Amino acid sequence: MTIDDYLADPASRFATVAMTDTNGLLRGQMVSARSLKGIVRSGMGMSPVQLALDPTDAMLTIPGVNDDKGDFHDDPLQVDPASVRRLPWSKPGHDLLVLSNYVGASAQICPRALLKSVIARAGEAGLVPKYGMELEYTLFDETPESARAKGYRNLRTATAHASHDLLLYQVVQTEWYEAVAAMCEPLRIDLAKMHEEIGAGFMEACVGAGEGTEPADQLVLLKNFIRALALRQGRSVTFMPRWTEKADSQSIHLHISLKDENGQPLFWDPNGKNGVSRKFRHFLGGLQTYIGDLTLIFQPTVNSYRRFAPGTFAPPGLTWGFENRTTCFRLVGHDEGTLRVENRLPGADSNPYLSAAATIAAGVAGVLGEIEPDPETIGSGYAQEPARDFARSMPEAIERLRGSAFAKDWLGERFVDAFAATRQCQYDEFSRKVPDVELERFFDLG
Repeated sequence: MTIDDYLADPASRFATVAMTDTNGLLRGQMVSARSLKGIVRSGMGMSPVQLALDPTDAMLTIPGVNDDKGDFHDDPLQVDPASVRRLPWSKPGHDLLVLSNYVGASAQICPRALLKSVIARAGEAGLVPKYGMELEYTLFDETPESARAKGYRNLRTATAHASHDLLLYQVVQTEWYEAVAAMCEPLRIDLAKMHEEIGAGFMEACVGAGEGTEPADQLVLLKNFIRALALRQGRSVTFMPRWTEKADSQSIHLHISLKDENGQPLFWDPNGKNGVSRKFRHFLGGLQTYIGDLTLIFQPTVNSYRRFAPGTFAPPGLTWGFENRTTCFRLVGHDEGTLRVENRLPGADSNPYLSAAATIAAGVAGVLGEIEPDPETIGSGYAQEPARDFARSMPEAIERLRGSAFAKDWLGERFVDAFAATRQCQYDEFSRKVPDVELERFFDLG
């Protein structure tokens, strides 16, 4: 179905135009079919202040947008006709969904526009990224109201025990799995795999590999609509990297490879160890060299850094290894069609567009600069001291992003300034708060 098909149908009444904010949440408006004709031609106005909002609309500061120089003006959103899909629970005539991104000045801080820019720059060098994404989340038999009433403690998870790949729980939850699959069909999400993960109520859903913005588009849709599905069932999901100290960490894993302009895989060399080509080594070298400065993109909230508490199954440093899940960059696959690298650093709270853009930029820069990686990690990465590390705290991550010439080159100075400012604002807000655990520990005898 195309926008033209929808507009030509006399039964069409409304459509939803959506953009993705900095947090990965879809925001947008329902417009009449008559209005959509003009929007397709000329765009739709929306204030870039949308990119300064935290999930609950706490306003974080972006210089020039909502500080003392901001005027809360509208900037144009440009719809992407190729992104058209149908809303899963809406009636015909009200069910068209089309994605958009900012153009003009606000494109510099728009996640989807930024990914398009990075992919285009890779294309200028004759390199075409192919990537897919895995999403981890926890499902609860709690409504948002019941979870809030419990203070988000002692929540009832959808399953009682840690149950990695346990078919018993998968079968028991057949209705959930089938509902997710059914939801994905009208949304054109290439749902490649689902399974139970390593904690109570902990699950994973995977989007198949593709090119352009499509895999990131699909993961954004998957995150938003999995939450919507849970709410429609009187349940809840969370993508917090650590929602309780008893849970393991939740992440987004990004699998990526490169092709040339003719579609020829560039990571495969039958004469290399494990089939790894020279360009693949350089891609890894770029990841190791630049990803640390981009930590804030992969770990964008104050909760993100709790994912790396001792004993969690999170990356130990900027290491790499073949089929080694104790490294940050895990090499996967055994032939030219499957060999790829899995970036295990992004948290489940990261923005898929930004995580993809940062990973592609770092890897492609490594290829262009012919950067050699560190030696491969053999055995447990947790038992070895990594040669390079990512930022371990939010202040360090903010400082490294602000000081990164690489980030300013590939992602733009405007984005670096804006994104770092919003994260600093969030960090400062939470620094003023007194957590319950501190009261429990120190109120009486501290």
